[in-house]
Amino acid sequence: MDTTPDISAAVRRLYDTFPFPPDPLSDEPPPGYNWRWSWPDAYNFCTGQKPPKLDIRILDAGCGTGSSTDYLIHLNPEASVTAIDLSEGALKVAQERCRRSGAREADFRHLSLYDAAELEGEFDLINCVGVLHHLPDPIRGIQALAAKLAAGGLMHIFVYAELGRWEIQLMQKAIALLQGSQKGDYPDGVKVGRQIFASLPENNRLVKYEKQRWAGENQRDECFADMYVHPQEIDYNIETLFELIDASGLEFIGFSNPGYWQLERLLGKAPELIERAQGLTERELYRLIELLDTEISHYEFFLGKKPVVKVDWSDDKALLAAIPELSGCMHGWPSQQVFDCNYQLVNLSSAEFEFLQACNTKTVGEILADVEMGLDEVRSILSKQLILLTPGKI
Repeated sequence: MDTTPDISAAVRRLYDTFPFPPDPLSDEPPPGYNWRWSWPDAYNFCTGQKPPKLDIRILDAGCGTGSSTDYLIHLNPEASVTAIDLSEGALKVAQERCRRSGAREADFRHLSLYDAAELEGEFDLINCVGVLHHLPDPIRGIQALAAKLAAGGLMHIFVYAELGRWEIQLMQKAIALLQGSQKGDYPDGVKVGRQIFASLPENNRLVKYEKQRWAGENQRDECFADMYVHPQEIDYNIETLFELIDASGLEFIGFSNPGYWQLERLLGKAPELIERAQGLTERELYRLIELLDTEISHYEFFLGKKPVVKVDWSDDKALLAAIPELSGCMHGWPSQQVFDCNYQLVNLSSAEFEFLQACNTKTVGEILADVEMGLDEVRSILSKQLILLTPGKI
């Protein structure tokens, strides 16, 4: 029996009751920076170069209360932004959030991901964070979005990982058992869940995991409800994740938190094991990493619709002819101590600082004629996502 309408109605009712995310509204632009929501920086990460155009169309698929929409609008001033969500209550908050922050007008639609075909045209960037795993049929959802992605376009996705949410799954099931016939009464579910945590021994594994990982955000009932009493959740492992990706028909470009997917992070003290792993496929390597690090609670990654043209800048002549620009994700500039796109502190040498000061008008070769620095150092700056490169004439 197809229960999709009932499940979708239950999900909509949850978010009408507890609009999510519960980020406070502000009369100022959103704080901080998420480079994944900036078209120039996301495109640079995926292709190695600055995008050829900035006046693009963006779809925020499952926008919730509009925190992501607010960033997408402010970080992409030349783009047009459309935002859709299943919950009318959440959409009202999203519209008010963007109005108060001073964001220019966006096109908000009360629409399911399944019905994305009703939207006009195609989109260059689709943001779908924390949504697909709450659909009864995620494959149908991702295929609906893939059909709306323009050629050469990018899609950023965030879904849950099963190993890092094992304790959460247990609590979800415990709450459902105690609710019995009241399952679906979301305020009651929050009440029951909080009572369980308050009653369990302090050394209980579920209690320790909650305090260690989630207690700060779960002080808000909206967050607690989204985590523990959600009516629909599908958690993935690497194998099922790539089944979802393959079904989309899109190209897997890479995880947008690549540092987590380096085996050296876990087995760096055992080079012989690193050597053994060289015979694994990419997906087998990812599976090994998640088996060794059960703290991974989600996957965030980019997909692309061909043709996605990539440049690796291994050719010296091409790099010398490229025009570098400062990335908008760099914080603290101008200074020799800046934060990169992931808010990691970078200590710039005097030469690197001088190079960055000369960016935005000259080619790499023209800058290096006046700065004592080599191409390897330029590539190092590029790897930290401090600059965006536009190919020049060789």
